[in-house]
Amino acid sequence: MAEITVGAARVPYRVMGEGRPLLLVHGTNAGSKSWDGVAGAFTSTSRVVLPDLSGSDATRDDGRALTVELLAGQLAAVISDLGEGPADVVGHSMGAPVVAALAAVRPDLVRSIVLVAGFAGQGDEYFRNALIVMRDLAGDGDTFARFAMLLVFSREHLGSIGRASVEELAAAYRPNAGRLRQIDLDLRLDVRDLLPRVQAPTLVIGCARDAMAPVENSRELAAAIPGASYEEMDSGHIVMAERPKEFVKLVRDFIN
Repeated sequence: MAEITVGAARVPYRVMGEGRPLLLVHGTNAGSKSWDGVAGAFTSTSRVVLPDLSGSDATRDDGRALTVELLAGQLAAVISDLGEGPADVVGHSMGAPVVAALAAVRPDLVRSIVLVAGFAGQGDEYFRNALIVMRDLAGDGDTFARFAMLLVFSREHLGSIGRASVEELAAAYRPNAGRLRQIDLDLRLDVRDLLPRVQAPTLVIGCARDAMAPVENSRELAAAIPGASYEEMDSGHIVMAERPKEFVKLVRDFIN
């Protein structure tokens, strides 16, 4: 585990494998562990880097409100700390607009980007209200976690893994102050003005069964980035858990 100081934040990151750096950037109410199920599949061809951004359980900072610029700056610092040239960068959920912002403002650090189950900004009333309900449920940790779980996994996936695994998932999604800061960011962020500036080759992956950030948000991202490719998977929001082999193949084929 490595750690760097970026402003008031101490940002940890894990490194696995050898090769060109591949950053896997987590989303809201999650941390780098959300990638553990697929990270190892990339290590034969890439040096996989797993950062924990502000608001994550593993990161320590001053508790200020989060911004896209703050989180993109943390990613830039991690890539610079590696000292290995431009990186391929995959962003899931909240990580998608953060990665897009990084590519727009620091093209020297980014070789390619993959934006997964992401969103560009405000305008989707379904998404906005889902986030508001999550935030307002924070006083009841168990209900918050179960509601979050219903949004991020498809019915088919939850039905296939058994009750014990469902209960483990529910426990993992309990809120805390940092995770709520990430939800607040989701309710404010808007990178639509940055998307036309993205120069890196871009793949956008939408999830057809996404009840958290409906797939139309991914389509909007793809339409706004010059030359972006778009793929849609039959999955809920956490596609790397629901369709891990298909997801890994799609990303590897694109970045290699």
